[in-house]
Amino acid sequence: LPASARMAVGDIAGFASITELRDRQSTDDPSDRTIGDVMNYTSGTTGNPKGIFRPLLEATPEEAALGLSGILFLFSIQPRDDNVHIVGSPLYHTAVMRFAGASMHLGHTIVLMDKWTPETMLQLIEQYRVTTSHMVPTQFHRLLSLPEEVRSKYDVSSLAHMIHAAAPCPIDVKHKMIEWWGSSIDEYYAASEGGGTLVTAEEWLKKPGTVGRPWPISEIAIFDDSGARVEEPGVVGTIYMSMSSAGFEYHKDKEKTEKNRIGNFFTVGDVGVIDEDGYLFLRDRKIDMIISGGANIYPAEIENVLLSFPKVGDAGVFGIPNEDWGEEVKAVVEPADGVAPTPELAAEILAYCAERLAKFKIPKSIDFTDSMPRDPNGKLYKRKLRDPYWEARADKI
Repeated sequence: LPASARMAVGDIAGFASITELRDRQSTDDPSDRTIGDVMNYTSGTTGNPKGIFRPLLEATPEEAALGLSGILFLFSIQPRDDNVHIVGSPLYHTAVMRFAGASMHLGHTIVLMDKWTPETMLQLIEQYRVTTSHMVPTQFHRLLSLPEEVRSKYDVSSLAHMIHAAAPCPIDVKHKMIEWWGSSIDEYYAASEGGGTLVTAEEWLKKPGTVGRPWPISEIAIFDDSGARVEEPGVVGTIYMSMSSAGFEYHKDKEKTEKNRIGNFFTVGDVGVIDEDGYLFLRDRKIDMIISGGANIYPAEIENVLLSFPKVGDAGVFGIPNEDWGEEVKAVVEPADGVAPTPELAAEILAYCAERLAKFKIPKSIDFTDSMPRDPNGKLYKRKLRDPYWEARADKI
């Protein structure tokens, strides 16, 4: 390449200066501008990431600005000068980036954390009078693990919409966060592909455990394993979503696109139930469901119980091989800070579970780990926990 085609920051021999290139450009807006978009990738925790490709909008950046902030309007967040959005998770995560970008489109101040730690977040909330954020349940759990004297010394009265998603939130954890942060705890369930539900703190207290009802432009349905839509409430099945603007395809994967669809509905493989009032309750991901002796066991229910035990810092539950039952329930636990991983602790945890779970759901055994394999956004790479147990069985066959 000629030197004129090689760009560098600064004065480097053999390279053209990118500053000079910039200064030669017109400062007028280009003609016929249209807005671009991000092609998000999804489901890196359960398989190969898939690019979600959508047709581009035929609109200028100015025309598209309010539309790109639409997710915030669902939570009644307005373009006010005093709104401050704190980002405590990596911006490569779809929701984190979308919420931060939408906040910027509305003119909100953005506070970026270099690394999320619970007390640092509280310090920044007080310092910048933070009003909004996008969080995950793991962060709630870590915040609640702070000593009471640490939590109580920071002013969090500015909080208005601390929105969480990405994983089921244990009921006990959410109750405690609402007691602390009040009605600012909003929740939604959605997918990078589009569509979803939302629920305010007030609604959730009436229906503990729900992830809410559909957005105005979305529809939620339950389908059984035969692909038939389940009309009666209270029946567990695969969650499908439909959205008026959800025209997407998985990049270079037509088979995957078609496999995940029934008519205008698509699924990401989650299992749940819709009650008589139209509220959705998650059970788990279909891929994570344990089948033991013909019974379906949802790990999320067991994880919620484990996380409510004070000596448990984090936990993951999955199925491992069992000669008689097909699978048995295994729990891997990261002890809370200062707690030793001993056989006595395992016995305490199992006794705690026995008081709160049906017998067939109680873990058959508990292993301990120093650190759970979560990504920086709090998603658990469960396959990293599960695979070694199945690989060990394969080696014996």
